[in-house]
Amino acid sequence: MSRFKLYIEYEGTRFRGWQIQKNARTVQGELNGAIKKIFNTVEFDFQGSGRTDAGVHALRQVAHLEVKTNLPTEIIRIKLNDELPADINILRVEKAPQDFHARHDAVYRSYVYQISHRRTAFGKRYVWWIKDKLDIEKMKQAAELFIGMKDFQSFTDDDPEEKSTRVKIDEIQMKETGDLILIRITGSHFIWKMVRRVVGVLAEVGRGNLSLGKVEEFIKTKSNEPARLTAPPSGLFLEQVHYKEDKKSPELAPLIKI
Repeated sequence: MSRFKLYIEYEGTRFRGWQIQKNARTVQGELNGAIKKIFNTVEFDFQGSGRTDAGVHALRQVAHLEVKTNLPTEIIRIKLNDELPADINILRVEKAPQDFHARHDAVYRSYVYQISHRRTAFGKRYVWWIKDKLDIEKMKQAAELFIGMKDFQSFTDDDPEEKSTRVKIDEIQMKETGDLILIRITGSHFIWKMVRRVVGVLAEVGRGNLSLGKVEEFIKTKSNEPARLTAPPSGLFLEQVHYKEDKKSPELAPLIKI
């Protein structure tokens, strides 16, 4: 058996997320189907670095594949892409050590969220359009409250696969460029709906509807209010999964032009 590291991009609009589900179109499900066809086997191990929610995009998801084959990495990439739909693309395939694990070996992950100041005909699937004027300085102050090891129980739904709601956030960067506000959140890992609820809360602070004190309350005690403020999946991108050998994320810049 050979083990490979796959770098994958996908446009999440038409998927019910990464993870395989019955009677639903998922990214992992499409990839599994392509792998079975290319290698003519069901004897393989294919796992991603983590899940993404329904409708969320990925610029560089990472997965490992263990399968019996003598095919070169570039041929595997080409053959898989030939079988995959247009909204999934394998960027690169590399040989990996036999003990490499896409999820367990990841050091941290970064997500980018795009908020648009204006209505857009072309970027609707990749932004959250907010009509109200946002106070970005207030949003930056609120973002600081999330830094460090915090309990995000108010920012997720019950998930039997997650044993803890504690997550370490290393950094939240925010940048206004043209018609976009970009928010990059970097952390050890992320739990279900967490990033979208953090962004939703930051947007309410920017609108002037939430105080910094209220945000602190959400972090300290369980609240159902962030669920009501969940940002739409359209603006969210899994930017990068970082491993020990990886360089830092590039400068924060728009993922699409509107």
